Amino acid sequence: MIKEITTEKLPIKLWLDDIEEGALEQAKNLANHPYAFRHIALMPDCHQGFGMPIGGVLATKEVIIPNAVGVDIGCGMCALQTSLEHIEIDALKQLLFDIKQQIPLGFKHHKTQQDEKFMPEGYEIKKMPVVSREYNSARRQIGTLGGGNHFIEVQKGDDNKIWIMVHSGSRNIGKQVADHYNKMAINLNEKMKSTVPRSAQLAYLPVDSEHGRKYMMEMNYCVDFALANRKLMMERIIDVFNKQFKGQVRFAPMINIAHNYASTEQHFGREVIIHRKGATKADKNTVGIVPGSQGTSSYIVKGKGNKDSFESCSHGAGRVMGRKQAIRSLDLKKEISLLKEKGILHSIRKPGDLDEASSAYKDISMVMKNQEDLVEILIELNPLAVIKG
Repeated sequence: MIKEITTEKLPIKLWLDDIEEGALEQAKNLANHPYAFRHIALMPDCHQGFGMPIGGVLATKEVIIPNAVGVDIGCGMCALQTSLEHIEIDALKQLLFDIKQQIPLGFKHHKTQQDEKFMPEGYEIKKMPVVSREYNSARRQIGTLGGGNHFIEVQKGDDNKIWIMVHSGSRNIGKQVADHYNKMAINLNEKMKSTVPRSAQLAYLPVDSEHGRKYMMEMNYCVDFALANRKLMMERIIDVFNKQFKGQVRFAPMINIAHNYASTEQHFGREVIIHRKGATKADKNTVGIVPGSQGTSSYIVKGKGNKDSFESCSHGAGRVMGRKQAIRSLDLKKEISLLKEKGILHSIRKPGDLDEASSAYKDISMVMKNQEDLVEILIELNPLAVIKG
């Protein structure tokens, strides 16, 4: 931890010293929330979000806050190691081309519904109003990347192995669940005359209420859907690799970590709801993933179980400028040149792509340094080729 703010009802513990004003104001709103517990933890990639900062960890008693999970419920990372130690540039270009034929990017969906066997199991769909409404559409979205900062990367690790990494979430079904229950929470809080101002965007649902239980159920479904989405993409990427290398590649078990969700956990002697929004679990049993920005290193890490962070760490590098600001202020030729110098097959082609340039993000090496008490680095991964949504 770098510093602590004690001016609010609860302390705010920060693993960074360069927090933007908007994110700090949001953290203060969290610290003054009537159901917040113990303290607020801000990871080194923290920046402003909706209601709660991205890179924030919040513990609550008795309530759950949809906006403290966010709209891309279950968004996260998966990575796997291959037995390959090198890929020629022509083979790499062919891999990218073939992957793009298999996986719809951005707002694109599959033209037909995917087999139900790929969808999460163990849920009573009829008891979930939003999931049941969106289920058939979700069958066309599973196995698709989405846009924004979602990506597929082929990487070379300092273990001398080629790795595959995928960053994606729950697509539209997660957004629909988030919006539905956030509106419900706003209406409920107004009827209850909640002391939390609407402008704070932190409306809550009691966890023991019907609405709270339904949100938890639908949220968990979206977390599982996001994992199923990443797994299906990874399966199809593996198929592309097997085709390219004639089945001669071996693949290690997939590592998966989510960074937008809430869960019931034990911390500081009591049961609480931990909201991780742009933060990942980092207890001593968890192997996780901290990706960099396009063109920079990513990391396979092991948690250290730091109690002050609620056993959490950053989910990535974190933005230093908004998307519109990046497009306005960054130099296209310079950003392309930086990637070319590293020999990376990248996804920056036009000014509109600059929102995902590495200069729009924090220095990942500094982020990792700031959380040395949260995670141990196991493997550093450097990008060879990037597909963006």
